[in-house]
Formats: sequence, structure tokens, C-alpha cells
Amino acid sequence: MKLKLTLVALLATLNLYALTVGETPKEVSISGDNGGMVADGSEWNSKSIKDKVYVMFYVDPDEKDVNEHFSQALKKKNYREKGDFGSIAIINLAATWKPNFIIEKILKSKQKEFPTTIYVKDKNSVLVKEWEVADDASDILIFDKSGKLLFYKSGKMEDTDIQKAFSLIEANL
Repeated sequence: MKLKLTLVALLATLNLYALTVGETPKEVSISGDNGGMVADGSEWNSKSIKDKVYVMFYVDPDEKDVNEHFSQALKKKNYREKGDFGSIAIINLAATWKPNFIIEKILKSKQKEFPTTIYVKDKNSVLVKEWEVADDASDILIFDKSGKLLFYKSGKMEDTDIQKAFSLIEANL
């Protein structure tokens, strides 16, 4: 019986840090040796996920095209014009064999091309460790205006996933 209780307590403790739809994830920051904002190198903090409905792309550079169809469909929705909407792209630099300086150069040009998107470099898979998002993948997360996680998908977004994502965004704008 003691073994069962210990196992249950251990599993509950391990799950405290995992993402749970319907809850606000624990606070995480990315700065210094771990990375930071592409625009100016400053710290990115998950506390900034508030006051808007945010779609976050957490992407291994080798998987950047996996959800391009969702990204293009999202742009066509023009959510920024309809309400408080924002987008965050966090690049998991630790997940690729490609040199960081090349990816960082690409990210700087992306930040100039899409100035309203928040671009973040994650050099040490911080969100993989802290939020237990999938590593070496293309992850999509949607947050409401209070920072609560509404949706999480790792891997390719199917049509049903896309429709669910759009419904959640529209219901929370």
C-alpha cells in the first residue's frame, strides 16, 4: 500500500510541470545562455502571454514546414484585425544539427518581415524541460487572454485540429 501511495505522489509531482489544457502553465523565462527575444536579445517570459489570445509555434528548425498549412490558413483569418490576437514563434535551436548562427540570421529576417510576431530563440530546449512539450517537433499551443492553455498539438495539424483551433481562437477573441 505504501508503495502505491508513493508512486501516486511521485506521478502527481512529475505532472505539476507538464502542460495541461485548461490550466495556466508554470512561469518560464528564456534569457542569457538559454536564448531570448530575437528582436533585441532580451528575456522572454511566459507571463507575457496575457491580454490577447496567443498562438504559439514551438518548432524544431528541421520541422519548420510541418504546419506551414496551418500558418498560412491562420494568416488568412486576419485575427489581428478582429480582436486582441498575437503570435509567438519559439525556435528550439537545441533540436537541430544546423548551426545556430545560420538560424539566428534567418530569424532576424523573419522578425523584420513579421514585426508583430514575437520571435524567441530557445537554445537549450527550455520549454521541453519545463513544460514537457515535444522535442524535435512542431508544437502548436493556443492560450486565452488570461494565459490559460486552450489547445496543444504536437506534430502535423489535421483538418479537425485546424477547425478546433480556429473555433477556440474565435470564441476567445
